[in-house]
Amino acid sequence: MQAIDYASDAREIFVLPDAVTQIKRLIDDDAATMQDIADIINYDPALMVQILKIANSALYKFPNKIDSISKAIQVIGTNAVYDLVIAFGICRAFEKLNTEVIDLERFWENSVFCALLNKYFAEKFIKKDAERMFVAGLLHNLGELVMVQFNPDIAEKCSQFNESETPVVLQKKYFDSTYAELGKTLIQMWGIPDEISRPVSKQHFVEGEEIPIDEQIMQLSYVMALDNCYPEYYADNANLDPVLFERLSLESADLEAAVNTVGMQSLNVLAMFSPSSVAVM
Repeated sequence: MQAIDYASDAREIFVLPDAVTQIKRLIDDDAATMQDIADIINYDPALMVQILKIANSALYKFPNKIDSISKAIQVIGTNAVYDLVIAFGICRAFEKLNTEVIDLERFWENSVFCALLNKYFAEKFIKKDAERMFVAGLLHNLGELVMVQFNPDIAEKCSQFNESETPVVLQKKYFDSTYAELGKTLIQMWGIPDEISRPVSKQHFVEGEEIPIDEQIMQLSYVMALDNCYPEYYADNANLDPVLFERLSLESADLEAAVNTVGMQSLNVLAMFSPSSVAVM
């Protein structure tokens, strides 16, 4: 099977909340109001509670408590709230995945770390749409969850990465593609904006390739998250090609500052996106 085949099957099984489609329709409708969007979120109590938790979390650090979805939309912005609805909706869609093949807690630990790094660097270099980069990082390895569902044998083989064989090497070896391609295809089929699916597809560094800054950020965040979340294999930034940070005019001290900041946020944010927390909503 090809990536498009797996993605087509996954779209039939892993269904996003209606709120994702409905909010996107309202965003595209000039006559829609913020209250229209708030009403959709409020209709889903689990989604409402989670969005408020995220808005009041370390992701934003607002001085005053945000106690309503309407206020969250005013403070964070319509697109940012929509992006967070996507993130929570996808986490919820995969909450009942078979955990015999994959350590879901560690999977989401890596995903959240990548997401936070993406947001950190996006706020530094792009100045806007940091939430979209957060969601792209959170979903960067979504293809693995699809593979666990439809071909656990390949998923298990691809999970046996080590010092000499990185995840992408094993994916190309056993899948003849990458989880990045699979994840991107599914995200596109869901109708999620290209600003999220494109960085997912470009997470792996190709030497000499000219790419936009959001893709550069994704490639740096991907490697930093992998090395930091799997230190038993990749200690001391084993996979970090200096090009990944030098082309962004960053130095080693900048990377250390990013890891320290993200590390302080990660446990709080992980508690909102890990399978155990989503399942109880």
